[in-house]
Amino acid sequence: MNKAYLEPGEVEQLEQAAEYLRDKLLIRLLFHLGCRVSEVLGVRVDDIDFKQDTVTIEHLKARIKLSCSQCGTRLGKSHAFCPKCGATVKEAVAKEQEHRRVRTLPLDEDTLEMMRDYIVRGGPVKRGDKTFLFGINRHRAWQIVKECAERARLPKLVNPETGRMHNVTPHRLRDAFAIQAMKIDDSGDGLRLL
Repeated sequence: MNKAYLEPGEVEQLEQAAEYLRDKLLIRLLFHLGCRVSEVLGVRVDDIDFKQDTVTIEHLKARIKLSCSQCGTRLGKSHAFCPKCGATVKEAVAKEQEHRRVRTLPLDEDTLEMMRDYIVRGGPVKRGDKTFLFGINRHRAWQIVKECAERARLPKLVNPETGRMHNVTPHRLRDAFAIQAMKIDDSGDGLRLL
């Protein structure tokens, strides 16, 4: 039978199939926090509060449509000038950047212990004046999840809308988090958690 999502036991298998602590932590955070892969890769060591057992996540996906204040032409984030009227649009781009949200999420003791161990072993990567938990890019994160799924012999997942088969990916871990949250609490509190 084809499955559309991963069960918690399969996520555990995926985590156990990881050969390195970094990869185990990546899989664990993707599932336990329900974050996008870019959000997990953007976590800095300073974002982790070991006293409060939380991590602060910056919402990195922006869906704001920018337009020229002079003529209304749609703009991209990198536009400095309107392609239609030539007006300077730096203010519109700056306003888009201010819409970034942050959320603080709880961490369980096992995940915190894994993070402490990872940090003590020297896992985090320094870039400029910031120390990121992971020093890998998005493509590498997808490869890690796919390779661990193959080692764990997890089946491919089917998209219920299209019927197409897909590999286990970081986003499928986000889906598994959402489904698990709704199974635990399908009231308004569960929806707010999502």
